[in-house]
Amino acid sequence: MNGPEISFSFAPALHLFLPAGRSGDRTRVVTDGAASLGHVVESLGVPLTEVGVLRVDGVPVTPAHVPRAGESVTVHAVARPQTVPGAPLRFLLDVHLGTLARRLRLLGVDAAYTAEDPGDAALAARSAAERRVLLTRDRGLLHRRELWAGAYVYSDRPDDQLTDVLGRFVPESAPWTRCTACNGPLTDAGKDTVVERLHHGTRRTYDVFARCTECDRVYWRGAHHARLQALVDRAQGTLAAARS
Repeated sequence: MNGPEISFSFAPALHLFLPAGRSGDRTRVVTDGAASLGHVVESLGVPLTEVGVLRVDGVPVTPAHVPRAGESVTVHAVARPQTVPGAPLRFLLDVHLGTLARRLRLLGVDAAYTAEDPGDAALAARSAAERRVLLTRDRGLLHRRELWAGAYVYSDRPDDQLTDVLGRFVPESAPWTRCTACNGPLTDAGKDTVVERLHHGTRRTYDVFARCTECDRVYWRGAHHARLQALVDRAQGTLAAARS
């Protein structure tokens, strides 16, 4: 390209998206003179889903701004907590984030997920059709134009992933109200309505049950409840800290 040269400074959180050899501090780029600032940022590998305020010579601008020669651009990371306008907050997770999906559902957060990979185009289209925030560790997915909203999941550890998503979006939680298997709502179930589906030990030991209204799976507070309750308690602490 033979257009104007501009310089960029990226927030440290965005450095991992930059290609090898690029520094987050005062990266120089020659543009074609017509591309928008948002397009140039994405061409450097940084998804706009991860970008907060853009400043040109200290003045906030939109991604539609067309850079001019000599301008100095500062790219901030997305603000936390992040507001998603125009829809109830709900998520769509890619095929690699099954554990995170189950943990969000445990908290009562609407988290769509399927273990079969439908492909990038289908995921982006579903995000748009259902107005869901797509959570992914696939950077390329976040560059798709049909995507309604998205966010990069920075860690590969489920504990850190959950903390990251809760701290970034601060969703409303209602633990133990959603099916961890299919995401459907749970409803209280009398023991007499599910007894034929229970093992003898479960029949004898437990009296409080819930059933998924979509897949009909039955739940009770069994041997793993203490571990799951500890996870819920930690998550509620993360949410409380993010709201304060």
